Amino acid sequence: MAYEFTNKKGVKYYLHQKDVNLKGGRIQRIYYFARDIREGSLDAVPAGYKVVETERTGMPILKKA
Repeated sequence: MAYEFTNKKGVKYYLHQKDVNLKGGRIQRIYYFARDIREGSLDAVPAGYKVVETERTGMPILKKA
């Protein structure tokens, strides 16, 4: 089951991860929230991170703890 976060407005978001190729050929892992469950969903917040809700839009983001 994907990690679920509900913001103050009551909208549910699910945590995902994806490995992307950068221009220099380096691979970097990114984390993002989506309103539906997609490929790459995570069951828990990665170690060393915490979920914070942005004040202006209410979107959840990951920050280093």
